[in-house]
Amino acid sequence: MSTFIKVFLLLAVMVCISKAQLKQSGQQCLCQRVRNRVGQKSEIKDIQIYPATIFCNKVEIVVTLNNSYRYCLNPKLKAVQKLLSNVMEKQNATSAPESLTTAAN
Repeated sequence: MSTFIKVFLLLAVMVCISKAQLKQSGQQCLCQRVRNRVGQKSEIKDIQIYPATIFCNKVEIVVTLNNSYRYCLNPKLKAVQKLLSNVMEKQNATSAPESLTTAAN
């Protein structure tokens, strides 16, 4: 091969690599696919909510089941929002401090 063709191929490879890197920036998310249904609530062991960051520009909800299977939920679904509000209510109810009553002298 001539030197010109080698240089041209090297430049083409460099352009392809740089375009691929630009395409991936801001999209290094955990969830590549999301489920559009919640499933059995009794099987859920853990729910993790990851807010949007500079690495991933969307909110991600990762559910872990009792059998250690993990999947992502679509945060825009009403059923997912309801599930999250129920979890938050339970968490607030268990972590709320007991009300103290003071006796007036």
